[in-house]
Amino acid sequence: MNKTTQNPINTARVLAAEAIQKANSGHPGLPLGAAPMAYTLFTRHMNHCPKNPSFVNRDRFILSAGHGSALLYSMLHLLGYGLTKEDLMSFRSLGSRTPGHPEYGRTPGVETSTGPLGQGMANAVGFALAESMLAARFNKDGLELVDHYTFALCGDGCMEEGIEYEAASLAGTWGLGKLIVLYDSNDISIEGDISIAFRDDVARRHEAQGWQVLTVSDGEDIDAIDAAITLAKSDKKRPSLIVVKTTIGYGSSKAGSADCHGSPLGAEVLKETKKNLGCSAKPFEVPADVAKHYAEIVDGLNKNEAEWNKVAKAYKAAYPDDYEQFNKFMRGKAPSEEELAELYTLFANKADATRNSSGVILNKLAGMMPNLVGGSADLAPSNKTYLKNLGDYGAENREGRNLHFGIREHAMAAICNGLTLHGGFNGFCGTFFVFSDYMKSAMRMSALMELNMIYVLTHDSIGVGEDGPTHQPIEQLAGLRTIPGLKVFRPADGRETAAAYVSAITGKGPSCIVCSRQDLPQVKGSGEDALFGGYIVSDSVSEMPELIIMASGSELDLALKAKTALGNENVRVVSMPCMELFEKQTQKYRDSVLPPKCRARVAVEAACSAPWGKYVGLDGGYVCMDTFGSSAPAEKLFEIYGFTAENVAAVAKKTLSRAKKISVE
Repeated sequence: MNKTTQNPINTARVLAAEAIQKANSGHPGLPLGAAPMAYTLFTRHMNHCPKNPSFVNRDRFILSAGHGSALLYSMLHLLGYGLTKEDLMSFRSLGSRTPGHPEYGRTPGVETSTGPLGQGMANAVGFALAESMLAARFNKDGLELVDHYTFALCGDGCMEEGIEYEAASLAGTWGLGKLIVLYDSNDISIEGDISIAFRDDVARRHEAQGWQVLTVSDGEDIDAIDAAITLAKSDKKRPSLIVVKTTIGYGSSKAGSADCHGSPLGAEVLKETKKNLGCSAKPFEVPADVAKHYAEIVDGLNKNEAEWNKVAKAYKAAYPDDYEQFNKFMRGKAPSEEELAELYTLFANKADATRNSSGVILNKLAGMMPNLVGGSADLAPSNKTYLKNLGDYGAENREGRNLHFGIREHAMAAICNGLTLHGGFNGFCGTFFVFSDYMKSAMRMSALMELNMIYVLTHDSIGVGEDGPTHQPIEQLAGLRTIPGLKVFRPADGRETAAAYVSAITGKGPSCIVCSRQDLPQVKGSGEDALFGGYIVSDSVSEMPELIIMASGSELDLALKAKTALGNENVRVVSMPCMELFEKQTQKYRDSVLPPKCRARVAVEAACSAPWGKYVGLDGGYVCMDTFGSSAPAEKLFEIYGFTAENVAAVAKKTLSRAKKISVE
C-alpha cells in the first residue's frame, strides 16, 4: 500500500475510532481492520453518485456487520454524501444521522437497517434478486437500463447465523452473479477467538452452495482486493464470496484481540493508534492532501448518473412504453380506487377459507400490478400464494413472478425486505402462521423501516386440526400485535380479506394477513368498514348496548350465533380484524363502536387472550385460548376449547350479570 492510498485509508480508520471514542460506545475493531476493503470497493469499483444517493442505477452496498457502522459513516463523510464532521462527532447520540447501527431513511447512503447479524446478507440477496428481475424485464440489446451490482460486507458473526446459510443457499440456487460479498474474516468475536464455537470452512461451504469463492490473504493489500473484486464481477452466473483475512483493531495495541471488538479503544490507545497509522491531524479533521484525494474521486463518481441518463434518454426514445412502465415500477404506483373496489366484489355468499380468498385476491392484484412478486416457504399450494400463469423465477427464468424460497422462513422475509428496499417491486411472502416465529426478527425490521411488505400467514388457529399443537398458533397473534408499526389482520371472510389487501397496498408499513384453513361464511355487512380496523357488524336496537361481543376471523360468525342464542336485542357484535388500524381512528369513532359506558364486553378469539385486555376491561369476559391445542379434527377442538355459540352465550350472560351487579353497587 503506497502513501497515496495509505493516508486516505488510515484517515477513514481514525475518523471511525474517534467517533467511537467520543461517544464512549461502539465497535472500533471492524473499522480498523476492514477499512482497506471498504476504500477499495467505494473508490475503485462501486458505481455510485454521492451528490444523488438515490441514483436509480447505483450499485447497492449493505453493511451486514452493522456494528461496524462508524466505518461506513467515515467513508460517506469522506466521499461527499453530506455527512458532516459534526455528524461524526454526534455518533450514537440521540437524533443524530449517525446512529449506533445503520438505519434506513436516516443517513444518506444507507440502503437498509442492519445490526441483527446475517440479515444484511439476506437483504443483499433481495437487492440482487430485484436487479436481476428488473434487468430481465426492461433491458434491451445495447440499452441496459438496469445494470448494477449488490455488495455486502459481512463478518464472522454473520457467517455463524443460520439466516446466512439459508440466504447463501438461495443466492447460489438462483445464480445471482451480480451479488458480491466481502467477508471480513478476522477470527474474533466478543467472547474471543471464534474457534471456541465456529470452525466451519466457510469457503468450501459457499462453494458447495454454488458460489465463486476468492481469497485475499492480506487485508492490507488493496491491489489484491481490487483484483478479487474484478474477478468476482467477471462471473455473471454465480454469486461471489471474497474471503479477506484481516486483523481486528489494526494499528492499535489491541489488534487481534476481542478487547477492541465492542468497546472504545480508550484515549491513550487511540492516541497511540493515530501515531502508528501516521495520522497527526486534530480530532475529526481531514488532512488537506487526503481531502483533495477524495475530492478527485468524488468528481468522477458524480459523473456516473449523467452517463446513465444518456442511456435512459436513448432508451426512452426507442422504447417509450417500456420506459414509462419502468418508471411506474420504480415509483411503486398502486392500483386506482376503482380497481381496488373490485376486490370486494369477488366473493359470492358462499362459505370459503380466507386462505382461498387471499389467493383469489393476490391473483387479481397481480393483473393490476405487474410489479407484484412473491412466494412461499415451500407452502404455496397450502398458502394459496401462487400467481397463476406468471412463471417461476430462477436462474433460467428471471422474469418469473413466483419466488420459491424453500423451507427458509427467516431468509425469505429478509430477502423480501431487500427486494422491497431496492425499489421496483411490491413483495409478499407466505407460510403457516405458527412458523412466523422463525421470521419474526425480519418482520420486525420491515416495521422498523416502514416497508410495504405483505406477509400471508395461513392456518391461523386450532382450526389446523389434526396436525396438532406444534402447528396450531396460540400466542402468535399477541406477539405480532406488539411490534410497533406492523398491521395484523385476521379477516372473517372474503370481503374483510379484500380490505386487508387494500390497506396493505395503499397504506404505510408492513401487513400480516392471517387466514383460516377452514371454510368461513361470508358475513352480512362485512366489507370496506374493515379498513377502520374495528366496526359494528350487528347492532343493538337501543343506542347504548347492554353487552358487546367482539371477535376476529373465524370467531366472528360464532359471536353472531351467540347473539342469536342470547335472544337479547341489546347486544352489539363488533368485528375487530385489525387492532392497529382501530387504534389509529379518532377517539370519537372508537367510542362509537365501543362506548365507554358499556362495560359488559366479551372477546372471542381462538388465540391468546392478552391483546384483548384494553378492550374488555376489568368487568369483561374472554372466550380465548391460553393453553396449547391438541391433535384432533378442527370441529372437535373448537368444541373442546369452548368455541361454541352456547359457551360464548354463557360467558356473555355471566359478564352481563356481573356488570349489572357492579353498576348497582
